[in-house]
Amino acid sequence: MADLSPIDLQKALNGMDYPADKKSLVDCARKNKADDKVVSRLGGLKENSFDGPNEVQKAVFNS
Repeated sequence: MADLSPIDLQKALNGMDYPADKKSLVDCARKNKADDKVVSRLGGLKENSFDGPNEVQKAVFNS
């Protein structure tokens, strides 16, 4: 998704504690007032558990 940048993702997940599940990522993004495209992308991830921000980034940008 070209209109989503790694910086948008980092801002959306600011303060996230890992490991985290997909629902926690979405909740954190909403709390941080992330753009709908970020929230939607996180909600649509195939994986459900992430050990850290690098795993989330890989899942978002390599899917």
